[in-house]
Amino acid sequence: MKKITLCALLSLFAFSNYAAAGPVTSGFNNLGTVAVCDDCYTPEVTLGFNANYFGNTFDTTYVSNNGYVTFGSGQGTYTPTGLTANYFGAPIIAPFFSDVDTRAAAGGTVTYGNGTYAGQNAFGVTWNQVGYYQARDDKLNTFQLILVDRNATGAGNFDIYFNYDQVQWETGEADLGVNGLGGISASVGFANGSGAAGTYNQLAGSLVNGALLDGGIHSLAAGTNNGVTGQYLFQVRNGVITAVPEPETYAMLVAGLGLVGAMSRRRQRSKAAV
Repeated sequence: MKKITLCALLSLFAFSNYAAAGPVTSGFNNLGTVAVCDDCYTPEVTLGFNANYFGNTFDTTYVSNNGYVTFGSGQGTYTPTGLTANYFGAPIIAPFFSDVDTRAAAGGTVTYGNGTYAGQNAFGVTWNQVGYYQARDDKLNTFQLILVDRNATGAGNFDIYFNYDQVQWETGEADLGVNGLGGISASVGFANGSGAAGTYNQLAGSLVNGALLDGGIHSLAAGTNNGVTGQYLFQVRNGVITAVPEPETYAMLVAGLGLVGAMSRRRQRSKAAV
């Protein structure tokens, strides 16, 4: 297997511009539930708003059982293709691209629907306590994708939230995983399917064994890029994805602001003492 090079985030925004929101939330289930299955996807479903994604505007999407949504056509691919220049397929947004299997007795389901989030109209998909192939439920993941209407800031603008409560497995048995671990691990990110520069972004830890799991070096449930544990926020403006800093950068910025604040307080105390 070829080595995948992680691409950098397209742009860096100040985290202070973003309102905090919670992790996985309920309420996005009014449109339906994905059939209990392996490798299936829904018919075309409505977003409730227009979304300009890499220059193409969509008002519908397809929800895949395997941890992502696509635009223009449905997709049931289960092997987590790296979301880099090597990805060719339907435009995709993937909070956890891997081999989800909801057929296990103790496993959960995938629901989707419209609602509100961060004070705006939104479309959400929740993978709630889902297992992995082949119908395994000894480890379960709970994660969510929410697309938020920001057309008030410009036609087709929207925000993307990845929310994570629990990530216990990373690989299905068909991708060389053993008990949900190892093999070809999950990938997380975005791509428009053309492979062209600037049309994809893959988060750190994708395809790396153990990295995205609870306790991993890039744990999705423990990390953040906007200060809310388990949440990652990305803006799409004029079709281009931008983001607040990645987790390590965010932590450094917070530490830096704390240092600046401490220095400011010292100056104020020193001035008062004069």
